[in-house]
Amino acid sequence: MKKILTFIIILNFTACAELQQVVNQLPQSGSVSDLDIAGGLRQALDLGIDKQVTKLTQTDGFFKNELVKILLPEELQKVDKALRDIGLSNLADEGLKVLNRAAEDAVGEATPIFVNAVKEITFTDAKNILLGNNDAATQYLTSKTQTALYDKFNPVIKASFDKVGADQIWSNLINKYNAIPFTSNVNPDLTDYVTSEALKGVYTMIAVEEQEIRTKVGSRTTALLQKVFALQD
Repeated sequence: MKKILTFIIILNFTACAELQQVVNQLPQSGSVSDLDIAGGLRQALDLGIDKQVTKLTQTDGFFKNELVKILLPEELQKVDKALRDIGLSNLADEGLKVLNRAAEDAVGEATPIFVNAVKEITFTDAKNILLGNNDAATQYLTSKTQTALYDKFNPVIKASFDKVGADQIWSNLINKYNAIPFTSNVNPDLTDYVTSEALKGVYTMIAVEEQEIRTKVGSRTTALLQKVFALQD
């Protein structure tokens, strides 16, 4: 699968003096230019998207990844337990799986939103990300993309529920639970819940790769990554 993210740093300052002021604030290194820094950050985020987030779009990308696997919301945990107690474990397992399948479908919609977000990064942003915390790039992307991703993921997850039969499965599950004597009826908003959990999974996996590159020299797999991220060591 070809790279799904092109990281473009826009240098858009109104005066040469302003540009010079920003450049002067960078760590001094004769061999690392502003273009190097931009390129290094692009490569780092490329790796985060290609190596980690792309995995989430595959079958079991969420379901078999303990870092991001979507578990049941609190109000459905009692449904799961009750069904297992009366011998319906297979049905309960299927209900959990379809939630994760919906998230796997939705993550494929993230690419253009990430592209738009990174196009807005200024040179000052790039400097702050490079010299920031181990998840500075992830936090930047979160702040710039969370609302747009939610709006994009939500209808995809709803459609995915229809496609994989999640609505029917969970309707059956909840109806069986509600029919158990002495239980309180439940009717959670699963689309909203899975959308929020899918977003958490995306940012979690980007952060995993970012931290690897920042903290482990061996994870800097190109000469540019090695040169640029040496500035923050």
